[in-house]
Amino acid sequence: MSDVTIRQCAILVGGLGTRLGALTATTPKPLLPIGDRPFLAWLMREFVRFGVDEFVLLTGHLSAQVDTRVQALAALLPRDVRIVISEEPERAGTGGAVLYARDRLADRFLLCNGDSLFDCNLARLLADAAGDDPEVVGRIVLRRIEDASRYGVVELDGDRVVAFRPRPPARISGVASSGEGTAGVDIKGIGTPGVGTAGDDTEGVINAGVYVYDRRLLDELTPKCSLERDIMPRLAERGVLRGTVMDGYFRDIGIPEDLARAGEEMPRVLRRRALFLDRDGVINIDHGYVASRDRFEWMPGAREAIRAATDAGWHVFVVTNQSGIARGRYTEAAMQGLHAWMTDEIRRAGGTLDDLRFCPFHADAVIEAYRDAAHPWRKPEPGMLLDLIRAWQIDPARAVLVGDKDSDLQAAAAAGVPAHKFTGGNLLDVVLPLLQRSPA
Repeated sequence: MSDVTIRQCAILVGGLGTRLGALTATTPKPLLPIGDRPFLAWLMREFVRFGVDEFVLLTGHLSAQVDTRVQALAALLPRDVRIVISEEPERAGTGGAVLYARDRLADRFLLCNGDSLFDCNLARLLADAAGDDPEVVGRIVLRRIEDASRYGVVELDGDRVVAFRPRPPARISGVASSGEGTAGVDIKGIGTPGVGTAGDDTEGVINAGVYVYDRRLLDELTPKCSLERDIMPRLAERGVLRGTVMDGYFRDIGIPEDLARAGEEMPRVLRRRALFLDRDGVINIDHGYVASRDRFEWMPGAREAIRAATDAGWHVFVVTNQSGIARGRYTEAAMQGLHAWMTDEIRRAGGTLDDLRFCPFHADAVIEAYRDAAHPWRKPEPGMLLDLIRAWQIDPARAVLVGDKDSDLQAAAAAGVPAHKFTGGNLLDVVLPLLQRSPA
């Protein structure tokens, strides 16, 4: 069974941004500030939550400005990532920009617009894409909205994208406004699914600008082409394009009014609540020193609980003591391999683990490097929680920890995080009420 997690994301950041006037005269649109960081940093942070550790920035207009900001962007992210630049030699359109980056793209990759953000559970996209039939070339994220008059709409048959349709008429004026091309030749917003066509009601499902593709997409591209206008309609006609419809907060920064709203809304929306989970005895049955798949048994409701938290817009973190490493029962590499598999299986179930911390140290270590009687990360000390709180900028009062031992609860208290002791049963039954009653 192939992995669900996709570790590379290409981001289209080469648009001219003409509708923003002087704001984009010397600054690429994705680098405009939103709160305390560029819009692009918020966008990349969202993909990091779902396992991306490499970004390919598809640049054009003001590419040098993006290049000089790479290290600063990486420093704003909660985990280490690799960022590479692919600069198109001339205006090539969104499809041409992807083709020019062909030597840098993985076998499967995420692709997104650099000037819009959709706050949704991307694990559901990853899980759907992993289950697609072999002939499917790509899957796109779709969003249902009441008024699709600013966008093109897409016709669906189940989850198969059948066709891309023009914008429905606007409710007031009946005239759809023109869109700005991401790379100079595209029509912004074409490619959104829905039931509406010209003359119908304006409700529809729109293209949210996030895609999963494999390298077969490159065979469809030419040096100058538009993904939205030229390529995706052709894929739909051949029946090799799928769509995942999701709900959530959406913001495009293409016009001054929307940029201002993003500055007001995004820092608040994306400062998420957080669920901290112990591992053994909470996520999996505690069989004692579990470090291999054959001994790993899911706690009833564990994957469902994590999916529910992800759907609710929460971060999900794991904090786990792993003294079996210090005691020589298994290696750090074996444990990390198990955690990678565990995280991928959670994404297969439609949830995500944003991040994980473990402590291999113990006073009774047989391996000298791990001997420490009072390591600040070993629960009941709060070090693992505090490190995640710092990296992800979590408000402890807006978090909750679920653990099965007193040491878990003591660590949470020391970090200022409310806690709940899990005594067995179905984890979903415990987590759901916590999601509902924790402070917004």
